[in-house]
Amino acid sequence: MSKLVTIYGGSGFVGRYIARRMAKEGWRVRVATREPDECLFVRTYGEVGQVEPVPCNIRQEGSVKAAMHGADAVINCVGILAEHGKNTFEALQTEGAERIARLAAAEGVAHLVQFSAIGADASAASDYARTKAEGEAAVLRHMPSAIILRPSIIFGPEDEFFNRFASMSRLGPVLSIVGAETKFQPVYVDDVARAAVLGATGKADPGIYELGGPDVDSFRELMQMMLRTIRRRKLIFNMPFGQAKLMARTFGLVEKVSFGLVEAPLTVDQVRNLAVDNVVSAGAKGFAELGITPVSMEAVLPEYLWRFRPSGQYEVLTESAKNLRV
Repeated sequence: MSKLVTIYGGSGFVGRYIARRMAKEGWRVRVATREPDECLFVRTYGEVGQVEPVPCNIRQEGSVKAAMHGADAVINCVGILAEHGKNTFEALQTEGAERIARLAAAEGVAHLVQFSAIGADASAASDYARTKAEGEAAVLRHMPSAIILRPSIIFGPEDEFFNRFASMSRLGPVLSIVGAETKFQPVYVDDVARAAVLGATGKADPGIYELGGPDVDSFRELMQMMLRTIRRRKLIFNMPFGQAKLMARTFGLVEKVSFGLVEAPLTVDQVRNLAVDNVVSAGAKGFAELGITPVSMEAVLPEYLWRFRPSGQYEVLTESAKNLRV
């Protein structure tokens, strides 16, 4: 019988790429998600019955255990960028990670892959970065042979980074950002999935891997690249950190007063994160040790950002027509 992998958060942005690759490797895939009825699309990633969504809330012990039962490998992709209700950084990224690792050790799971993030630091000012580090430590206490993946910003067709700012660029002549000079090393989602598969199948050595793409750019440079790709000219305004924190606090108050009906587009914790470079550390293990050559942004961004161009898919034809001689 084929081996079984349980992917917590397997219907999310990164998880679905991992699920697809694990299915191609011949594994049975159990996608643990809070809303399985809304994730039936994952069934198309493999043969009939090979990939199945199952209900799971990683805040609940029994739920996590049931989704893990019989698994040969476990991958935890669960993570959040902003807190909402009971889904706090502590509950998901620290306690949830610890729960999965503890139960995996008890179940005798052979391989565990834990998703963290570059910048994970137990002493960080950001709760996001701090709880990521606490989650790593908890995982390694229970599963010393686990593989920890720390990606930089992840890009791809369903990302919430380039898609978000490309959409914002259509709203006016100015594109506002926070931390324009902060450095990032964006990494392609399918390269991250390849790394996770190597860990889950036992083809990678245990340890922490920092995953960054081939290019390091400032936030401003990334936005300039995005704007060139979608053929738009905008003034990029760098909002000072103090002003950004004040605005984020206002957004947070509005969200609280509206009982979550109005979601804050920016949080104070995100502002803290944007003040710290997000690049692979010197001497850290990464793609090279995994035998993976990361894909560049230029090779992928045009494939999904074209829809934000003034004429959408016809923009290239319009540009070509201008070059025709009458």
